[in-house]
Amino acid sequence: MSPRALIADDELHLAEYLRDRLQALWPELLILPLAANGLEALRALEAEEPELAFLDIRMPGLTGLEVAQRAQGTTRVVFVTAYDQYAVEAFEAEAVDYLLKPVTESRLAQTVARVKRELAEGPGARSETRSVLARLASLLPELGGNGSLPQAGYLRWVRAAVGNQVRLIPIDEVCYFQSGDKYTSVFTAEAEFLIRTPLKDLLGELDPQRFWQVHRGTVVQASAVSGTARDLRGRVVVKLKNRQETLVVSRAYLHLFRQM
Repeated sequence: MSPRALIADDELHLAEYLRDRLQALWPELLILPLAANGLEALRALEAEEPELAFLDIRMPGLTGLEVAQRAQGTTRVVFVTAYDQYAVEAFEAEAVDYLLKPVTESRLAQTVARVKRELAEGPGARSETRSVLARLASLLPELGGNGSLPQAGYLRWVRAAVGNQVRLIPIDEVCYFQSGDKYTSVFTAEAEFLIRTPLKDLLGELDPQRFWQVHRGTVVQASAVSGTARDLRGRVVVKLKNRQETLVVSRAYLHLFRQM
């Protein structure tokens, strides 16, 4: 019988990316429908008892740690985390596998190999796993969390195709988005990427305190702005810290820059 896996992450594009890479690395693995929050993940674990679960640490409803603690059976858990190296070292010390966002294919391949070995060895000690989970849960406050989650999460990664590969771009690296005919361009300090998501759909996923729409087809990250100027036509333009081009500000958005 083929092993089964659950993927739980409130960021759908990251869950889909992980699912696609898993299917490529482990074709025999049957992947259950994606869970969008902790409660969905817990229900799926209790109903299906898959051999493997990939749980995001921060999810609405229940955290990945809480889901793993409450689940019954012998499901092996791989935590997916955006925490820094300090947290990663804690996970490694406790001998629970983890994937650090953005998940790379080489790191995922290591996880797949490890899980295959453990499945071949038979069920692990569930009581020991629960003890590990309890210790990890106690670390959450030190790592910047208090067990509670914001009501709505904003986009943290942008998924862009680069040839035959998929690149996950941290949202902090984005200077601005610009709408095109069929694609949206994502500009970082050093490169341009193309994504199929229309700019109007991206707007609802971006933190409005950080990303400002300056034109119908342009959204800039405020921290990437160095100042404003006027071009030869008298239009207000945004100057960027790490790129040479300027971005035209339409009249509807001039109020954003009156204090500059």
